[in-house]
Amino acid sequence: MYPNHEPSNSVLNRDLDQASLREAFGHVPSGVAALCTLVNGVPQGIVASTFTVGVSLDPPLAMFAVQNVSRTWPLVRAGGRIGVSVLAASQSGVCRQIASKSAERFAGVGLTATEPGAVFLDDAGLWLDCSVESEVPAGDHTVVLLRVHGTSVRDNSRDPLIFQGSEFRSLEVPSYV
Repeated sequence: MYPNHEPSNSVLNRDLDQASLREAFGHVPSGVAALCTLVNGVPQGIVASTFTVGVSLDPPLAMFAVQNVSRTWPLVRAGGRIGVSVLAASQSGVCRQIASKSAERFAGVGLTATEPGAVFLDDAGLWLDCSVESEVPAGDHTVVLLRVHGTSVRDNSRDPLIFQGSEFRSLEVPSYV
């Protein structure tokens, strides 16, 4: 029924340069999360469009990938507890602000911090209180497994912020006429 041979080059793009890979990988939508902590009483954070929940239920693990050249990740990692805020569709501006290199990355953003130092964004749909379980080198990134210590579903009615095709998007329910 199916030919037993490899697809021809006319079917598969074998040019795996970064631009081609970014375009191909961009077809897969992903949620967006802010990972934040307190360092010497100051919030530090990064944004990840590679965040995945449910890696394991026992033990409870989530994961994300961070670029090896990130200057912020070492600060967040050093904070100990990491607050993961899964961003809502309405938070694309906040996402850009936290991802910026500005010194005022948290200006005007409602935050909640825990005693151990996890920092959460108030308007996010889901909070996960995490710590680093392990890190695995993966090319130009590091895959970080996070141990989940607690969760808080903030608002089930908030659609998540989606990153796909190098753009922020939201889930849309089709309306049928």
